[in-house]
Amino acid sequence: MTYRRSAWIAYLLLSPALVCLAVFRLWPIATTLLGSLYSQSIMQAGKDVFVGLNNYTQLFRDPIFWESLWVTIKLNLVINPLQVFIALLLAIMANQRFRGIGFYRLLFFIPLGVSVPIASILWRIMLDPNSGLANSLINLVGIPSLPFLISKDQALWCIVAIATWKGASFWMIFLWAGLQDIPRQLYEAARIDGAGGISRFFRITFPLLRRPLLFVLITDTAVNFLLFVPMFLLTRGGPSYSTNVLMYEAYKSGFVYGDMGRALALVMVLLLLVIATVAIQFRLFSQEEAN
Repeated sequence: MTYRRSAWIAYLLLSPALVCLAVFRLWPIATTLLGSLYSQSIMQAGKDVFVGLNNYTQLFRDPIFWESLWVTIKLNLVINPLQVFIALLLAIMANQRFRGIGFYRLLFFIPLGVSVPIASILWRIMLDPNSGLANSLINLVGIPSLPFLISKDQALWCIVAIATWKGASFWMIFLWAGLQDIPRQLYEAARIDGAGGISRFFRITFPLLRRPLLFVLITDTAVNFLLFVPMFLLTRGGPSYSTNVLMYEAYKSGFVYGDMGRALALVMVLLLLVIATVAIQFRLFSQEEAN
């Protein structure tokens, strides 16, 4: 009887979180899946027709979809490990104790005070091929001006740089918190035993930081798969579809061309891609912990 009563109390305390999960997570997913099975058009409201998987079959026959899928995968293959690696370096630096460390920590936190739209606009000004600060600096060392955001070969990597500058300092906070939970006595004992800095990192820091790293990697992956604002403000998916990720393609389908059925199908494909990627990351980390 006591056990049942405790269970009911637990369910009661969890009920607000479960309700929020159902309303703000599960319900939108369900409505998106249902909507992707209809032919919906903004221009023809109230005339939705059930088409089953037709939106998906048309999607898979569209070369623009496959190009957007490849751009999305290529972006995330680079940006996710890059952001986590830089965030880890910043966290290790911020965790040091020496004179003037407060100034360096302040520099690390500067990107957090800038919103993504403002950061995108600032970078657009700096990367302007004619009068931007970036070309002015590289011209000083004899390098000719670069096209940056208007180049098919450079635009995506500019987006990677902008998103990394904005995101790495945010993920640093979680890793820094994880580093502060590691007892310093372990480092002192390892130092007495003659372990060097690299050895201390792989034998102490990395194993004890595994769970914060997993959290950061998974969350960062979900965020970057949904990256949209820099493409919207800086490149509009161009040049020549070089930055046309699935999220931006879904936006164009729904709000530029008015084809909500295709847009919802794209969102579902993107959701499945995120789930598959996160599942692989979980599997890899669980195998490492087992070993």
